[in-house]
Amino acid sequence: MTYAVIVLAAFILMLIISNVRIVSQSNAFVLERLGAYCATWSVGMHVKLPFLDRIASKVSLKEQVADFDPQPVITKDNVTMMIDTVIYMQITDPKLYTYGVINPMNAIENLAVTTLRNIIGDLELDETLTSRDMINNRMRLVLDEATDPWGIKVNRVEVKNITPPKSIQEAMEKQMRAERERRESILRAEGEKQSAILVAEGQKVSAILKAEASKEAAIREAEGEAEAILAVQKATADGLSMLKSVNADEALIRLKSLEALQKVADGQATKIIIPSDIQNLAGVVTSIAELVKK
Repeated sequence: MTYAVIVLAAFILMLIISNVRIVSQSNAFVLERLGAYCATWSVGMHVKLPFLDRIASKVSLKEQVADFDPQPVITKDNVTMMIDTVIYMQITDPKLYTYGVINPMNAIENLAVTTLRNIIGDLELDETLTSRDMINNRMRLVLDEATDPWGIKVNRVEVKNITPPKSIQEAMEKQMRAERERRESILRAEGEKQSAILVAEGQKVSAILKAEASKEAAIREAEGEAEAILAVQKATADGLSMLKSVNADEALIRLKSLEALQKVADGQATKIIIPSDIQNLAGVVTSIAELVKK
């Protein structure tokens, strides 16, 4: 009897231990009782009823990344290209995720492909290559709305690669090469134009500086001549003032007049008319000179 009780107690203990479940962080367990949804276990320790309860699914609440294979899509101008997308999503409701759709990842992939084809079908090739942000936003809105009943939140969608056909790539490379050559020609012409403008401006400034230098030289020369004339006039005035101040007699004045006539002649004049009073003075000066020599 005692042995049977021990065995029964051990069996019950093992049964309880085997039905204890610990849910770790960022995870959730969906519990069913007799085949129907019962509860969603979050972080912590939980115990289920033996033979009645079962864990229907274990769900990770972390953000997941789904990288889908490239898919062929046709643009509005009938160009077929390969596009692959990356979807960042997170499970927000484990119950809806468990019971909402069979194989949720496969459903999201098919939904992403059809949505991408609808969006690209309304765009031309050039718009497709330059409208990644618009494509990403439209896909995110459509996928987020469609996956809401499945307990999935689509955080963002990224178009990873857009691969046009080989012929389109070659045509685009030629167009890019022609565009680069055109820009190079424009830049070269702009440089030559700027260089010519700078040379012309330099010549203009040089001519202006030369004209200003000539003007300044002429002004300096005129000022020098004016100063010389003023100096001569001032010297003459000073001389007259000195003669007046020493009370010079008539004979001295006539002698100065004779010296002035000598300077006027300067050996160049062939005929000089001398006033009579100066002639008398000249005779007197000659007589004085002869007496000195004797």
